[in-house]
Amino acid sequence: MAALDLCPDAVFVEDTAVVLDEVLVPARMGTQPRAREVFSVAEELAFCRRVLSLPPQGSLEGGDVIRAWKTIFVGISRRTDEAGAEGLRTILQPYGYNVVTVKVRGALHLKTACSYLGRNMLLLNSAMVETRALKGYEILEVPSNEPAGANVLVVGETAIVPANFPATQKLLRRMGFEVISLDVSELQKAEAGVTCCSIIFDAPAGDLSRRIK
Repeated sequence: MAALDLCPDAVFVEDTAVVLDEVLVPARMGTQPRAREVFSVAEELAFCRRVLSLPPQGSLEGGDVIRAWKTIFVGISRRTDEAGAEGLRTILQPYGYNVVTVKVRGALHLKTACSYLGRNMLLLNSAMVETRALKGYEILEVPSNEPAGANVLVVGETAIVPANFPATQKLLRRMGFEVISLDVSELQKAEAGVTCCSIIFDAPAGDLSRRIK
């Protein structure tokens, strides 16, 4: 994508949209200076999904949204509020998704403290997330000496994990994941991690190939 020179946070594309199998929902950013990023990403991805907009009330950022199959966890955080979560619930209900709110404390976004690993498992720092909303899932606690280790990017059976979280890497290998270690120390200075710089979704091969240059 083209650089947005006046948007220093633009590299964190995850926050700008929620992309599911059926729809693309542009975010309503919790901080006004980032609003321009949403239009840039939505324009880039509109080729592959129907675009449905959130109501003007409230805020919702992609870093607070975790998909666990047909359950969508939405973190209530410094950047996402109840009105934003309710707007997403209204949009997704016709598609059979269940939106569940999760209170976040001591972290910028839900994904700072929680990741869905597949297999009905959540990697979690329970000190930062209210766990009552997560009943029915197997909880895998991050090692106590790596409190930010819950932000991992899982694609299939591969987990991408920051290089400075060796105990978390060991834990995931023990659970059967192939682990890729990645140095994201510069991103971590802005409380970012491995999920922040991507939006992961399935797209028809033909449509996607037209966009890749």
